[in-house]
Amino acid sequence: MKSGSGRSSAAVDLDLAIQRLRGRIRSESGLDNSPWSRSQLSALDRIVHGPPSTASDLAAAESMRPQSMAAVLGPMEQEGLLVRHRDPQDGRRMLIAATETGREVLQSVLELRNAWLTAAVDHVLRPEEYDVLPVLVDVLNRLADCEVPPVARRAGRSRVAAL
Repeated sequence: MKSGSGRSSAAVDLDLAIQRLRGRIRSESGLDNSPWSRSQLSALDRIVHGPPSTASDLAAAESMRPQSMAAVLGPMEQEGLLVRHRDPQDGRRMLIAATETGREVLQSVLELRNAWLTAAVDHVLRPEEYDVLPVLVDVLNRLADCEVPPVARRAGRSRVAAL
């Protein structure tokens, strides 16, 4: 990888490419008309596929404030996609679970997104590029899960606040 500003430029290019791809997937799969936001669908996916979680657990996992997560979960709970129940290990904690309706909504969204992305991958990639996909997915997952040192986070926030 390049050093200095080359790395920064690559990071900017990666960010823009991810944003464009996310928007394209949403648009091409018809999700622009969905009543559910990206944050809601991401939280629902984490609830369906992750360990039992509280709203605070989900907020931390999604890098959100607890108040923001409450706003994300509220409409889904009202529409019957989620339910809350007491943690059997600690009765003070309320765990969030997906209902059958929530699982069906998530499954239909994933099918729509995957249909377009699969078609796009098949259309764009050359046969030798398919071998790169598992590596790319691993890198993207590691980036999504990494813990950036607090100094880097603070520096980024202070620059944004100054703009």
